[in-house]
Amino acid sequence: MVGMPMITTTDLRKEFRVHQKEPGLRGALSGLVNRRFSTVEAVKGISIAIEEGELVGFIGPNGAGKTTTLKMLSGLLHPTSGEATVMGYTPWHRERLFLQKFSLVMGQKAQLWWDLPLYDSLLLQRDIYEMNSSDFEESLAELTALLDLQDFLKIQVRKLSLGQRMRGELAAAFIYRPRVLFLDEPTIGLDIVVQQKIREFISAYRTRYNATIILTSHYLDDVRALCDRLIIIDHGAVAYDGSTEALIAQHITYRRVELTFSEPVARVDLAQFGAVVEFSSQKSVIQIPRAETTHVAAIMLEKLPVTDIAIEEPTLENVVQKLFSKR
Repeated sequence: MVGMPMITTTDLRKEFRVHQKEPGLRGALSGLVNRRFSTVEAVKGISIAIEEGELVGFIGPNGAGKTTTLKMLSGLLHPTSGEATVMGYTPWHRERLFLQKFSLVMGQKAQLWWDLPLYDSLLLQRDIYEMNSSDFEESLAELTALLDLQDFLKIQVRKLSLGQRMRGELAAAFIYRPRVLFLDEPTIGLDIVVQQKIREFISAYRTRYNATIILTSHYLDDVRALCDRLIIIDHGAVAYDGSTEALIAQHITYRRVELTFSEPVARVDLAQFGAVVEFSSQKSVIQIPRAETTHVAAIMLEKLPVTDIAIEEPTLENVVQKLFSKR
């Protein structure tokens, strides 16, 4: 869609004033009369633009500034400086129409009422977001099918398993069909089966409603499965903005070639082709420069007793780990 991006930030910054406390009783008493503060820069000039319908992975190490950025984009925090718009609104103005069109899901923060059945919490969402009954019932039926809610809609939230509760949290966030979603660790602590179910739900919702989604996750499987684009943030600044494929090409210069042999092969015979990273006389793995992989693989097939060959791209985990290890 051509036009104004759904989400923009320009030199967005956030600083926090943090009290510095000296250790021990003496330090505590001293702090009562002579308080010392330092300034922590959580976000350092982030400028991005995200189009309607994009699903962007927003990743980085703990303390990088991801959640702080999402809180500013949702209006929970006011920036120290810089500008941001979401759907044309300034988030921290907290206008009513803006609040009705976006949702923030934080995997470690609950929005459901623990003493109420899940269904009653969803009814509260209906009233808060002023949905009419027919739209609510239609949305509930859709979410019940996509998230398999039918078996626990009438159960108190406090009695739900972690996976059930997280699906309930997603239902509460999606029931009023927001156009923009900020998903902060939506699969944290969940087992593999529930993680996959939630990924499938997010993908289906985005396709159905052309929703714009920013996803943060420490599970890079989430990012790889869902996201067209990656924004990597580190120490409050954008370290990378582009596709997964471009990130791999930019930061990883090799491919791994796994070879299986019909008869024993000496390590020295393999070393001439590249760096031998795993070795046995019957099966080995060699790292070869990306640009030379096809040529070198053809030579190995000709000169070595190869019965099977597999060429592997580095994983997203490898790339991110290498990127952050340099910082």
